[in-house]
Amino acid sequence: MTERSTLPGLYVHLPFCSAICPYCDFYVLTGDRSRRRQYVRHLLAEIGFCEGSPWPPFVDPAPEESFDTLFFGGGTPSVFDADDLSTIHGALSTILPMEGDLWTGLEANPEDVTRENLASWKGVGVRFLSLGIQSFNRQALEFLERRHDPEDCRQSVSLARESGIETLSLDLIYGFPGQTADDWQADLNAAVELEPDHLSCYQLTVEPGTPFGFRRHRDQLTELAPEHQADLFLLTHNWLAERGYVAYEVSNFAISPTHRSRHNMKYWHHTPYLGLGPSAHSYAAPTRWWNVRKIKPYEALIDADRRPIDDHETLSQGQLRLEHLMLGLRTPEGVDFGTLPGDVGARLWDGNRALVDELVEADLATVVDQRLIPTLAGLAVAEALACRFDLLDP
Repeated sequence: MTERSTLPGLYVHLPFCSAICPYCDFYVLTGDRSRRRQYVRHLLAEIGFCEGSPWPPFVDPAPEESFDTLFFGGGTPSVFDADDLSTIHGALSTILPMEGDLWTGLEANPEDVTRENLASWKGVGVRFLSLGIQSFNRQALEFLERRHDPEDCRQSVSLARESGIETLSLDLIYGFPGQTADDWQADLNAAVELEPDHLSCYQLTVEPGTPFGFRRHRDQLTELAPEHQADLFLLTHNWLAERGYVAYEVSNFAISPTHRSRHNMKYWHHTPYLGLGPSAHSYAAPTRWWNVRKIKPYEALIDADRRPIDDHETLSQGQLRLEHLMLGLRTPEGVDFGTLPGDVGARLWDGNRALVDELVEADLATVVDQRLIPTLAGLAVAEALACRFDLLDP
């Protein structure tokens, strides 16, 4: 089990892409260099609002103010010019306290990977580079409307390796309509042959409001049957484990603990994090808050000298317990009921013993002391398992 950091993480949303993928449900938009620079000016102003304290006044108790992870997500951060990223990083470093061993991650598309860009990303401290490969299959890339081909994928990995980046991660998507186990096996083979340090393997999810969602509604797209998706999930975990890529979350695999995404682990461990940029979410127990989703209202609020926060909520004890269960059961560490504050863990454990015994009997979980650990079959249905618990909320 890895040691958990209790310091907060920092997420910066850079919402621009050269084109919008039909499966994407994040807040993203297209725009030229001048539009991106206009956005950067507003982002710098939002960073400025954090001077004195990064936490809004409704956050009580406020977490520590020193951050030890920074993640540039999107969108596609790699479409931003090197000097824009440097300016953003400089403002963050000036206004927000950062730990000396700051872990910085950045998402990039293969077509943006050049020696010059890699040098600039390393120059702002990037240690974890996540490449949006998605597939090494040309037809799959065309289906996903990606703007690179399999050779671009391999070339971007080669350049990243040449740059000496500390952790190289590849993002892959599986579960396409009609995809076979052999198809997915070929993608996994191609990825592992490149010896990445980290892999993220996500099942294709068709979300309402996306182009894929509209196609499904018009019966122009049929999702892979759930039993076939389950087969591919099991194939992913078993095959990667045999090759040394250990799952530390339901979709994430690392060749060693040092190559795990330290920032994403904060989400799964319920550690505080601050999000900047339109649609960015933040969390500090028991409070969650989020920025306005669209860029025009975001920029209008900043022009009015206001933090662009849309709303916030205080989570009930029952909601916090459900999230603790959902997030914990997405990891091989599982849920340690003995670490919950006060007598909450013991009460949850005692109040759900029949369910725990049922999960163990069904080979969905194992038990060590008061830790409930999902099996591979349990990981596949983690959210459903969490929802079966009696949360004892008054």
